[in-house]
Amino acid sequence: MPLRVAIVGRPNVGKSTLFNRLAGRRAALVDPMPGMTRDLHVSSGQVGAGDIQIVDTPGLEEAAADTLAARMTRASEQALAEADLVLFMIDGRDGVTPVDRAYARLARVHARDVTLLVNKCDSPALAAQAVEGFELGLGEPIPVSAEHGLGIGDIEAVIAARQSEEAEGDAADPDRPVSIAIVGRPNSGKSTLTNRLLGEERMLTGPEPGITRDALGHAWTWRGRRVELVDTAGLRRSSRVDSRPEAASAGATRRALRFAEVAVLMLDCSEALVDQDLAIAAEVVQEGRALVVAANKWDEVRQPGPVRRALAQRLDETLPQARGVPCVPLSALTGHGTSRLMEAVFTVHRRWNRRVPTPALNRWLRDQVDAHAPPRAGGRAQRLRFMTQVNVRPPSFALFANHPGGLPRSYLRYLANGLRDTFDLDGVPLRIMVRKGGNPYAGRAAD
Repeated sequence: MPLRVAIVGRPNVGKSTLFNRLAGRRAALVDPMPGMTRDLHVSSGQVGAGDIQIVDTPGLEEAAADTLAARMTRASEQALAEADLVLFMIDGRDGVTPVDRAYARLARVHARDVTLLVNKCDSPALAAQAVEGFELGLGEPIPVSAEHGLGIGDIEAVIAARQSEEAEGDAADPDRPVSIAIVGRPNSGKSTLTNRLLGEERMLTGPEPGITRDALGHAWTWRGRRVELVDTAGLRRSSRVDSRPEAASAGATRRALRFAEVAVLMLDCSEALVDQDLAIAAEVVQEGRALVVAANKWDEVRQPGPVRRALAQRLDETLPQARGVPCVPLSALTGHGTSRLMEAVFTVHRRWNRRVPTPALNRWLRDQVDAHAPPRAGGRAQRLRFMTQVNVRPPSFALFANHPGGLPRSYLRYLANGLRDTFDLDGVPLRIMVRKGGNPYAGRAAD
């Protein structure tokens, strides 16, 4: 699930301006007049490698019961309690007010994780005054200017750290079911495979394409591991979707894909690997899901060796960002190959959750640079200073360099392939984000 981030504070401190910054568009009205935001406003966004859900709230203020202001405050309090991370905003020009103190007490009681932002700090003098925020008891205040974009990187770092904690907690829960979505073109055998894995005829099947119209989840256990198996409707090219039911089915499939951990892409081996198969695979990787390809109707293939090599080569050429995707031959009708399929699913799931220790990562980085130094950027030497893993599910890395814009994609592919080879990360998406600067942990005490 995307991390839910709520922005709270009294009216006119700049919550909607920050909301628009994090959403990447003008999704909320902004005006100097207090009280422009009256309802909870929710938008999606992305920080680093992870999706977030951002909640803009009405201003927190004291008001008589049964008034509009009181109802707006209750909506803000509800958002505060439901959020994974609360960004509590005050106005740096006004300093800490009695209303700020009252709602800081509320945040300390009801919110799970609060970060204090002191907004409108668009000068060094105002940024220095942000230390006044310490009296609210919400930890170290972050001086920002939502209007001018100052301090947004610090906010994103806080969100990324919270995302990493959530991902590690999910990965460490042995009782949490693994969500597996079976996707592919219509009539590729998705429902037949679902029935074969479950051991009973739960899904309607037949030669007619498009029998399955919704994304249907089934609780299942494989070798003692809990699984949520989701059979989805087939995906055709958007230009060929000519009915509202099919459009709704495609939407349900894509929603299931966003919440899945592993996607099994069904290919019909009686036909050639077509562009739509590759488009679905690319969509899976773009969503950051782990991917396994199931080559169905393998019993009809006359030359299995050449066909298997051709499939693997085409997938690697088309999906360089997830090189080494497992391709498992099977027959959904007879069940041949389904055990190998599930073994591949859990292998890529472990890789998708893998965390590489920072010392090992930086030893590897030095070896990579020694073997093949990065090209010069604008006539200046390019130095790769430090690397750390900032997230899992999928594995995501921050690389700190002196000229981040000067690293070509070819060099980032070189690093990604080295990560796969060294740390056994084949078959899952990798994300490398290049940042300017040195080692962000330099000078800190060891844990």
